[in-house]
Amino acid sequence: MPQTSEDIRGVLIQVSGGKVLLPNATVAEVITLPEPQPVDGAPDWLLGRIPWRGWRLPLFSFSVLTGIAELEPAETARVSVLKALGNHKRIPFMAMLAQGFPRLTTLNPDIIVPIDRDDEEELPPCVLSRVSIRDDIAMIPDMEKVEDMLAAALELPAETSAGA
Repeated sequence: MPQTSEDIRGVLIQVSGGKVLLPNATVAEVITLPEPQPVDGAPDWLLGRIPWRGWRLPLFSFSVLTGIAELEPAETARVSVLKALGNHKRIPFMAMLAQGFPRLTTLNPDIIVPIDRDDEEELPPCVLSRVSIRDDIAMIPDMEKVEDMLAAALELPAETSAGA
């Protein structure tokens, strides 16, 4: 199927209890899981910091953060290194625990379908919506909120890059 101007490249990232859909440009690299350095007083979803290209990235479990899983197995996990949105200059990248390698997918308005939900049903924290993509159900995360939560857990001051 030829690509159109409405097509975008996305990645489906398997996490415990679901899949996360992100733009392909968000994923900087996928690496094996190094031993995280603990962060004192961190919430259970913040697994520590890991080294990557001279940075010490905060490693988080999206599944635990959103409450869709109590634990994220690390034995066969990979790490998706994600580009941060820039609200916090000290977090240019963050690391999300994943269960395997992301799967590339081409998205367009005909393929990605929002999932209707009852007015009573609340989305998990840091989830903007749920969508159906071909045979997959995925969550679209609120990465700004994730970044803000990481900064708060790491006790980093809020900084905006407005005017930069």
